[in-house]
Amino acid sequence: MPKPDPIPPRRETVRRRFWRIFRLLVLLSIVVAVIAVLLVSRGEESVSIHFIIATALGAGLTVLLGTALMTLVFLSAEAGYDEPPNIDEESDKE
Repeated sequence: MPKPDPIPPRRETVRRRFWRIFRLLVLLSIVVAVIAVLLVSRGEESVSIHFIIATALGAGLTVLLGTALMTLVFLSAEAGYDEPPNIDEESDKE
């Protein structure tokens, strides 16, 4: 009789799920950075390359950081890490 696959550890499952979501967030932040650069360079013809690089990095990294932190909040809550510990008051009295 075949044995069922072992259940992966909870921490490893959450870590794998975070990195899978994080890859999509990197694509989102690149798209936001490109849109920000297009919007900035559309207005003027003499935009400095330094300004364009700063805009791309600022917009992209801000979106990446914000979405990564929100992903961690949701995964932490879903995994049960935010729940209070179960303390049995009767066992403390004994």
